[in-house]
Amino acid sequence: MASGDCEGGVRKAQETAVELYQLAALMLGDEGEAASLVESTVADVDVDPCATEEAAVDNARHHLVEAAVALMNQAEPGAFAAPAPAAAAATCIEDDDLSAAGISAHQIMELLKGAGNGGQLRSWLDQLPAAQRAIFVQRAVLGWNNDATATSLANGSGSKPAWSSAQVSEIFRQALCSLANALVHAEA
Repeated sequence: MASGDCEGGVRKAQETAVELYQLAALMLGDEGEAASLVESTVADVDVDPCATEEAAVDNARHHLVEAAVALMNQAEPGAFAAPAPAAAAATCIEDDDLSAAGISAHQIMELLKGAGNGGQLRSWLDQLPAAQRAIFVQRAVLGWNNDATATSLANGSGSKPAWSSAQVSEIFRQALCSLANALVHAEA
């Protein structure tokens, strides 16, 4: 965006607001709460006027996700308590990568946009425990790694002890197993 490009700035702001709303709706599952969260995020987030557009948007994403986790934790106290370390928990997927579940990032985005089984995917998200939902959205939709996701869970929920990268990975694998299973059964 060129200096003085007000129209481009307005368009970017609108695109960012839509992205934040979609993200909030995926995290919370409620459009009304999502709109309120976006409003508070826009009002609360400090944007460095010297930062790049992408840095400002990323700052808003992080703020929104942490605020969504706080709201989810408030609605379900204890939902974001870090799980106890498990001894070699068995899951249907060995790796915490979307492709390990036979799903591409592009397929996830298409499903979330409503193509194909968009309603089914949103219904599936509604069935997940709060922490699993938050982890899935951060890892699969935002593409954040385990460390960034663990940090946002700890910051948003204030849970002690904080989440570890390994715990996030395990919960994400469980969500991937659940999604793969739901998609297979939907095709049957």
